[in-house]
Amino acid sequence: MRLDKFLKVSRLIKRRTLAKEVSDQGRILVNGKEAKASTNVKVGDELTIKLGQRMVTAKIELIQETTRKDAAAEMYTIIKEERIGTTEF
Repeated sequence: MRLDKFLKVSRLIKRRTLAKEVSDQGRILVNGKEAKASTNVKVGDELTIKLGQRMVTAKIELIQETTRKDAAAEMYTIIKEERIGTTEF
């Protein structure tokens, strides 16, 4: 499945056009390598997504063409989520 479609179906990113923009800007890594929207992803791949001040790392658990909103979170497991670029005291 294409990366942009997976991000939309899994609801990691809500719209496919936004998923395409983010990946084309080089803010998504698949298994540590920069990925474009057309990159094919499979079960077991690790995604690192930079969105604003957040960096999310997720592992793909399931690939489905469509899914209900309440079942979308079953498609991935969040490995790590961190805020970047901020200093906390």
